[in-house]
Amino acid sequence: MRSGRLQNKVALITGAGSGIGAATAHVFCAQGAAVFLVDANDQGLAATRQSIEQSVPQARVLCLQADVSDAELALQAVDQCVTTWGGLDILVNNAAMRNYSPAADATAAEWHAMVGVNLVGITHYCHAALPHLRSTGQGSIVNVSSCYAVKGRQGMALYDATKAAQLALTRSLACEEAVHGVRVNAVCPGSTLTEFHVGRAQKVGKDIEQLKTERKNTSLLGRWAAPEEIAWPILWLASSEASFITGTTLVVDGGLHIV
Repeated sequence: MRSGRLQNKVALITGAGSGIGAATAHVFCAQGAAVFLVDANDQGLAATRQSIEQSVPQARVLCLQADVSDAELALQAVDQCVTTWGGLDILVNNAAMRNYSPAADATAAEWHAMVGVNLVGITHYCHAALPHLRSTGQGSIVNVSSCYAVKGRQGMALYDATKAAQLALTRSLACEEAVHGVRVNAVCPGSTLTEFHVGRAQKVGKDIEQLKTERKNTSLLGRWAAPEEIAWPILWLASSEASFITGTTLVVDGGLHIV
């Protein structure tokens, strides 16, 4: 008999091929959920699935390679999830893309690409998932934003602007969906040591230890977060333990936002 904090729940997680999304898939499965994983990177999805199946006995995992900016694939993902697992209780919108252009230099094409994935992509999955989340009477959506949605910095204006828009969308959805019993919240991670950051550092000749030292001053705790340290707060917001919480932004950044 399976047991856990998400016993008998079904969750769809986007951006699950690595990093925070993959860690969230792991902890959800470990806590009893069936998970449907979406990512544009099919190799990343396969690696996440294999890792879960090796560490979680009798894990229930399905995957679909998809770009979240594609509305038809969002409908397909939700339909496959519901058909296979019998419903949908939780949606975690984690997929995102990055851009390092200064705001003054960013092109219209860059803006459209960022908004298409980081904002419109969320709306595609909400649109597809909400009828099923409403039918449970206690559905939950968790949007993965960024601590830089609430704190300024140089060099990532496009990313940070779309992440801030996610928080506004979270609040609006919370207001609109409360009558249907659907809670909508956001998590704002700080610097998280994912494969993306490690790979980017290695391309310029840095190792992981060098990378870690660069972030000692970017939070009160003086270190990067592990992906699992973001995944557990996501699980908490998604679970019945947070049943009276909606429209909330939970900042998980080691205190960076008050530095």
